[in-house]
Amino acid sequence: MKNILSALRKGLRNRRLWAVVAVWGVSLFYLLFQGGKMSSMLFGMSSMLVAYLLIGGYSGVSRVRGSRHLALNDEYFDLLHAGDQMQVKFVLNIPGFLPYPYIIVREVLKRHNGQSWSFEESVIPSFRGNAELMFQTPSLERGRYSFLDTECVSEDIFGIMEHKGVIHAPAHFRVLPRTVYIPYWQLFDRNSRLAGPQTALSSSRRETTQISGVRDYVYGDRLTRIHWNATAKTGTWKSKEFEHESVPKTMLVLDATAAHYTTNEQFELAISTVASLLEYGKRERIGIGLCTIGNQVKVFVPSENILERQKMQHHLVDMNADGVGKLLPKMESAVRLFPKGSYFVLISPTSGQAVMDLIRWANTHGMSPSHLHILNSEGKKVKEWITLLRTSGIQGCAVSSLQELPRAIGGEFV
Repeated sequence: MKNILSALRKGLRNRRLWAVVAVWGVSLFYLLFQGGKMSSMLFGMSSMLVAYLLIGGYSGVSRVRGSRHLALNDEYFDLLHAGDQMQVKFVLNIPGFLPYPYIIVREVLKRHNGQSWSFEESVIPSFRGNAELMFQTPSLERGRYSFLDTECVSEDIFGIMEHKGVIHAPAHFRVLPRTVYIPYWQLFDRNSRLAGPQTALSSSRRETTQISGVRDYVYGDRLTRIHWNATAKTGTWKSKEFEHESVPKTMLVLDATAAHYTTNEQFELAISTVASLLEYGKRERIGIGLCTIGNQVKVFVPSENILERQKMQHHLVDMNADGVGKLLPKMESAVRLFPKGSYFVLISPTSGQAVMDLIRWANTHGMSPSHLHILNSEGKKVKEWITLLRTSGIQGCAVSSLQELPRAIGGEFV
């Protein structure tokens, strides 16, 4: 259908062009064979019209230049959070001196999974050919986005010919997954009977007496915490930074097998669950790693380093549910990257024998397994499966929405 419409438009433009050429030819023959003042005036006007159309066709919009500026709340960002809207400012410059009544600007925003959005707006350029267009994208979900080439379309002042120009001004940005604030995770509670044998030493990250560094003074710090030598050397207040009690490292294992997810929303819930747990680990200064089992197995070892956490977040942005096959054989290939004595947290919508095989595998390699069961929002919670895990001394919970996550992992199991 699009090809037919394009052919019709092209044919219409060609007919208009040939009509103008025909008028110019008729006026030329009229001048040659008839002569006189009227024929000269007709030929002069038709020649001026043809010259105007030719100049407009080979200059102006066809050589348009422009630049795109992206902003969030009037500040530049190339990393957004799900639900944010990107503000786009496009500046155009049309070379030449011919006036144009309007310019139609067509933008295409493409997502990493193939989805695309089209934006079409019209602007009126100034006499110098400058124009500025501002628009806002809809609320964006997790993903990697890029703007394609921008198309500018206009007509001459007589509406006879249509002129087009393309601006190559690439722009890319990322949108992080949705997250929810998690105040407490029962996995790290030493008093939890479901935490497994490799329990944490404390339910909170208490500080030791071992100094690990110096930081800027924060209002409320005790006098005993002030680092007097550093304060004297720098001239500004400095406080001592103490090491925290160690807790077992944690590996988040995300199941990205396509056959295990019934809807895209279910996979997005799994992604948001992992992102929320990473935020919790960052806030509580817990060494958390990530393993994604999709088309390929990607492993990030547990770390408190900010750069490593950013790599995990960026990896989640590009994730798709594209895995095939069984989980256990893929895990075997990455076993050397899983630290012994760590927590093994499986985030998956599947249950049954496949999960039990993974749990036994984790136990065999000295890890404490647990299962975060991702449910379809339209399905029923599998209480029998969670009960089976609990009777086996394995921590498990089920969530069907992101808002349920803090309550579920905080101790209120289904």
